[in-house]
Amino acid sequence: MSATPTTRTVVEDLLHRIGHAEPECVAELYAERVDWRLDWPEGAHGSPATPWIRHRATRADAADHFRELAAHHVPGHVGTEIERVLVDGEDAVVLGEIRLTARPTGRPYRARFALHLTVRDGVIVRHHVYEDSLAVSLAFAPADCGTPVVGG
Repeated sequence: MSATPTTRTVVEDLLHRIGHAEPECVAELYAERVDWRLDWPEGAHGSPATPWIRHRATRADAADHFRELAAHHVPGHVGTEIERVLVDGEDAVVLGEIRLTARPTGRPYRARFALHLTVRDGVIVRHHVYEDSLAVSLAFAPADCGTPVVGG
């Protein structure tokens, strides 16, 4: 009988798998039902420009998230700097910055983030993201629309 992986082990495995961009392998680390939330203005969830930005509920949804994210960014123009991983029991917070390029506009952007994960019985049951939604929104805004309204 093997021991259940620790929160830190699961989070480190998640970050490693995300870095290798294989959505199904990433999704394996999530529970069948997951509390997945993004701290974005609700009216902007699932917009045509950023369809990956929406709440999720299942392991399959997690794989879809990473597929949609990859489809809307320029391959090879990605980077993530993990500054800190804080662990307290079954909760972990990952702090860092993503660097991506929006495929439709060609605009690069940087967005700071905090990712709150909860690991229970060796799988992720909570995935809450807090990120710089304005940076992402500006990168995907059509050039002729000016600055998008992010609040709401």
